[in-house]
Amino acid sequence: MMKKASLTKSDNSDFEEQSLFYEISLLIDQSQKQFSIQANSGVTILFWQVGRRINEFVLKNKRANYGKEIVVTMSRQLTTKYGRNFEEKNLRRILQFAEQFTDIEIVVTLSRHLSWSRFIELVPLKNWNKSCIGF
Repeated sequence: MMKKASLTKSDNSDFEEQSLFYEISLLIDQSQKQFSIQANSGVTILFWQVGRRINEFVLKNKRANYGKEIVVTMSRQLTTKYGRNFEEKNLRRILQFAEQFTDIEIVVTLSRHLSWSRFIELVPLKNWNKSCIGF
């Protein structure tokens, strides 16, 4: 009978360890998910701010040709310093994003639910209906 008691105690200990492992795993998974959401939201808001600022700069100078030049120049400089996210093609998407989503509050709210790649999918849609995403 002593063996049974020690086996039961050991089994109970194993079960408690597995429960602890499961609980800690859930905490880590939830934290990683939350971190990912916050990081994506931060990148989306950054891109919106970059696009808005460049658009304002170009509009202030009111010259279309100047706008083309500034995008190329700015893209080269930003890509050199910060990497591929700011290549010309991506920078143009960032500019279009800021043109279509003009309200930062909407961007902040949506960025908690949509990834940057989802926003990029919406940008080319010229006649998208804002009411379909809660505006």
